[in-house]
Amino acid sequence: MTLIQSIIIAIVEGITEFLPISSTGHMIIAERLLMLPKEDPFTQLFTIAIQLGAILSVVVLYWKRFFDLARWQFYVKLIIAVIPALGFGFLLSDRIDELLDSPTTVAVSLLAGGFILLFIDKVFDRPLVDKERNITYGKAFVIGLWQCIAMIPGVSRSAATIIGGMQQKLTRRLAAEFSFFLAVPTMAAATGYKLLKTFKEHPEVVKDTHNLTVLGVGNLAAFVVALIAIKFFISFLQRYGFRLFGWYRIIVGAVLLVLIFTGYLV
Repeated sequence: MTLIQSIIIAIVEGITEFLPISSTGHMIIAERLLMLPKEDPFTQLFTIAIQLGAILSVVVLYWKRFFDLARWQFYVKLIIAVIPALGFGFLLSDRIDELLDSPTTVAVSLLAGGFILLFIDKVFDRPLVDKERNITYGKAFVIGLWQCIAMIPGVSRSAATIIGGMQQKLTRRLAAEFSFFLAVPTMAAATGYKLLKTFKEHPEVVKDTHNLTVLGVGNLAAFVVALIAIKFFISFLQRYGFRLFGWYRIIVGAVLLVLIFTGYLV
């Protein structure tokens, strides 16, 4: 992977990580279009580890709330919410890696998720929880269960957790912010696990200076782009809801299926 390729993928990641359109799905497609080898251990590592740069933007934008140690319940809620993903991620790690090699899975997930987003604003239109302190431990755990659906490439971690929050009666803004916060421990754990697994199975990949440079530059680019994307998403979501994202997913999913069945995308 070249530096230019890493920056392109990082821009895709930074834009899509917090939008309900699946960052992993978009990165998989971008990697195929850039003709990167899907079996390459570093490409598989990069797809996961690049997300760490994007989620660090959450820590910077919300640092006052994220590091307010007086709000210890906030940290407990994040721990409770991340437990399901840690469990399923550990048990299904190999299966998840297999799905990361499947553009068809991405296309179908984008398409199906798009139809869901068209109607989700009407389904959950009576929010009752508008403050983080009112999110119970039970609600946090349920949102964490919803996050596990996003282990399927193309589903979107952001979409799954925001919908999970709305299902638990959170406002769209609060559901989105809790989704952002939950991304930090989730993706930090996913990146750490993937790094350790790659180091164990392919130590030369992690020790390679060029690979480390590519990963560092990619994470920096994803961080900068994600800073902008978060501010845009919160404002847009409050004003317009999910419908436009639903149509986007349907169009992209349909185009991808055409490309796959005609042999242009494998």
